Parts: sequence; C-alpha cells; structure tokens
Amino acid sequence: MLIKSKTITPVFWVSISLILVFLIWGTFFPANVENVLGIIDGFISDTFGWFYMLVTTGFILVALFLIFGPYGRIKLGKPDEKPEYSYFTWFAFLFTAGMGVGLVFYGVTEPVTHYYSPPSAEPETLAAAEQSMQYTLFHWGFHPWSVYAVLALALAYFKFRHRSPALISSVFAPLIGDRTKGILGISIDTLAVFATVFGIATSLGLGATQITAGLNFTFEGIPNNFTTNLIVIIIITALFMLSATTGINKGIRYLSWTNVVLAIGLMVFVFILGSSTQMIESFTTTLGNYIQNLPSMTLSTNAYIGEREFLNSWTLFYWAWWIGWSPFVGTFIARVSRGRTIREFVIGVTAVPVIFSAIWFSVFGVAGLEMDASQGGMIHQLMNELGNEVALFAFLESMPMASVVIGIAVLLISCFFITSADSGTFVLSMLTTGGKLNPNMGIKVIWGLILAAIASVLLWSGGLSALEMAMLIAAFPFAILMIFMCYSLLKALKSEHKILTLEARQRRYDPEFREKQKKEIKEMKEGFKKTLPEIDQEENRPES
Repeated sequence: MLIKSKTITPVFWVSISLILVFLIWGTFFPANVENVLGIIDGFISDTFGWFYMLVTTGFILVALFLIFGPYGRIKLGKPDEKPEYSYFTWFAFLFTAGMGVGLVFYGVTEPVTHYYSPPSAEPETLAAAEQSMQYTLFHWGFHPWSVYAVLALALAYFKFRHRSPALISSVFAPLIGDRTKGILGISIDTLAVFATVFGIATSLGLGATQITAGLNFTFEGIPNNFTTNLIVIIIITALFMLSATTGINKGIRYLSWTNVVLAIGLMVFVFILGSSTQMIESFTTTLGNYIQNLPSMTLSTNAYIGEREFLNSWTLFYWAWWIGWSPFVGTFIARVSRGRTIREFVIGVTAVPVIFSAIWFSVFGVAGLEMDASQGGMIHQLMNELGNEVALFAFLESMPMASVVIGIAVLLISCFFITSADSGTFVLSMLTTGGKLNPNMGIKVIWGLILAAIASVLLWSGGLSALEMAMLIAAFPFAILMIFMCYSLLKALKSEHKILTLEARQRRYDPEFREKQKKEIKEMKEGFKKTLPEIDQEENRPES
C-alpha cells in the first residue's frame, strides 16, 4: 500500500471529504459555483474590507516588535543549534515559496494595469506611472511577508524549540491546552488545509494560464483555451509528483536554485537591454514613495471617496491571497528555518524579499510601461482582448531573441509551478499526518492529484476569477485564527523570556540566591511546559 492508516489523522479524512463535495459541485454545476462564490466574495469585500486592512497592519506591527523587542535573540531550536540551510538556499526557498509564479505573472501586468486605471491619479500620465509602481510594490511589500513571518515563526518556535508537532493547531496550545488534540484542533488544521488548497490552486491556475499564453505566443496552432490549460496542468502535475519523490533536500532545493538563477538571469537581460538608468531611479523613487506613504496606503478604505473598485480588485484580493497562502508558505518557511534566531528570521523573511520585489518591479514595470507607450498601448490592448496572462509575452516578443527569451520565461514559470505544487503537497501532507517533517510519499501523491483537480475545476467553473474568489473566502476565517495565533505566540515568548532572564541572573549571583532561584525557575518551567503542545515523537525519523 502507498499509505498506512496509522500515518494519517482525522484532518486528512475530514479535509478530503469536504474537498470531494466541492469538486463534485464544481464539476456538475460550474455556473452555480461561480455565482455562489461571487455573492460571498462580494459580501466579504464590501462588508469586511476594513478587517483585512487592520489585520494585515497588525501583522506588520507584530513583526516589527519581534525584530526590535526583547525576544530577538531566542533561537528557533536548541541554544547551540546551527542553521540547517545556508543563506543562499534559505533565500531560494523563501523566493520560491513566498513569491512563486505570481511575481512573474504580475511583473509587467500590474504596473501597466495601474497606469491605465490608477487608484487616484489621472490615467496615462507621469503621475499615474509613478503611482502604478508605488502601489505594485505596496501589494508585494511588507504586508505579505509580515503575514508569512508571523505564522512561520510561530510554527518554527514551537516545533524546533519545544519539539511540538508541525501543525497549525500546536501553536494554540498556550491558549487551549489539550484541546488542540480534540475536535477544536482538528477544525483548526482542517481550516488551514482549506486555505492552503485554495491558495495554491490560485497560483497553479495563474501558472497554467500563463504557460498556455506563452505557448500560444510562441507556437502557431496551440490554442489559448481551457483544454490547453488542462493539458498543461496534467503535465506539470506529473513533473511535480516526480520531484516530490526526491524529498525536500533534493527536488525542491535544486528547483529553488534553478528558479533563482533563471529569474535573476531574465531580470538582468531586461535590465541591460532596457532603460537601465530609469530603472535604477525608479527603484529609489518607488521605494521612497512606498515608505513615505505606507501608513496612508495601509489604512485607507476609501471611506469618503466611495470608489472601491481598485481596493476590492487589487488590495483586498492581495491581502486575502497572502493570508490564504500563509498556511502553505508559513509552514514551508518554518520547515527550512531551524537554527535561526527570531530577529534573524524576521529580518530575513521580511526585508530581503521586499528589496528584491522592488528591484524586480522596477525592471519589468519600467520596461513594460516604456514598451507599451512606444507601441501605442499595444500591451494594454492585448491584455484587454486576451487576458492579463499575455502581458509578459507581449512584452518579451518585442525583445531581441524573442523566441529564446520567451522559452526561458516559460521554463521559469514551469519551474515555479512545479516547485509551488511540490512544496504545497509537502505542506498538506505534513498537516494531515500529524505534523511529520518527512511525510509518506503516498500522501503527497494524493494531495498532488487533489490540487490539480481543484485548479482544473475552478478554471472550468469561471477561470481565474473563480480561483481568486474561492481563495478570498477561505482566507477570511483563517485571518481570525491568525489573530489568536499571534497572541498565543507572544504569550509563550513572554513566559520563556522571563525564565531565560532569571537563569541569566542566577548565574551572576551568590550560591544562596542561585539555590532559591533554581527552585523558582524549576516551578516556572514546569508551569510553562504544561502550556506547550506535546512533544512530537516522530520528529527524528529520517526523510523518506
């Protein structure tokens, strides 16, 4: 047998059952799925937009506190433990898991779209171009990475420092105690699975549609339709399942390296052939505008203007997407971050990706806007006629060696697609096998097939809009869970920091004081351990 019953948990069966119901609904009643999702999505966006704005702002504040607060030197692991991966490999994992295919998809698309439909500036002006770059970086800046950092840190802290199972529910032990092992814990992990499934499915849908668009641009006779998307999904599914058999230290690691090399190579190519000086100036100007206007952009819900199209279609969609992706990205980042200190971890997960995003969009955004202007709005026109997924290829088609460059872009998107799906199946397998760091191959295969099926059904039901709506809906309840997760993490850190402080003082004072403190510390440790999740007995099993 591919899997043994003892390797899976009730979370697996509950999640599979609910997802199968959704798959049947979407397969036989696609129009109904799109209609129902649209109603729920519209209600959440219009009624609870303020909630998304406040909660993502809160995650930024928590991340800042963790960097500058008193807990920064606490290590995610044993006090003398070294990081499991080098900085390059670690950042490659962050780049692949946290940005993935979305960065390639929106590199040209988003700046061009905002140029023609900016939040407040006059369309098709220099002010619109400046604002388009500012809001693009806003959507890919500190907000998403703070969401990832908070969740990943909570998981890594409890897993590697206190040897708890690598489950979302484990983080809630300081609040709900042993109930993490009952129905409440199962519900928490099932919700995390749902948010993960729809978050990854959205990215797989983006990847499939963009690969199809690239093939359609490069080869005559390949149609850009659902059938081609389905074929792409099937082929990529077979490839990422092959990658999944090699484990995290081979398949995902080597693919992550490949992603970084290809992405940087493509970016350097565009930088050299484009307006390099303008791109550098755009980088500094955009970064300055972003930092200066971050508070107003962060908290603005257009309460007095009344115009919510940009807010709903872009900002709220992104905030939901990042929260929906956070169980997947957070769990994966936690898995590869053993041995980092809290301060090192949060800075690495927030600052480095934001700077890379600023560089990426400065290169592709400026080049895309310039080429669109030089060709009389051709890229924007093609986006309106054929969809946003064609923007990158319409841009690359006008570059030297267009066929080769488009081929590299398709390869990059495919590698991102494979890595995201591979790491996604890895995370889903962890969540449904009690938090095993090296889950069974049979579980990975099952989740790989389910992810491919979900992406296909949602594309069939209503294209990318259906994927985006499903992800936004799944993210809403998980955002509420993340608030309590932050409180639970800070509560545990406060208790442990007090113990560590007393231990440090004990080493400096006289024997009588040390003896008295030793007893007090022992009692505090015993009380603290009672609030932690139980130790994971499977953590030292070798990778399968």
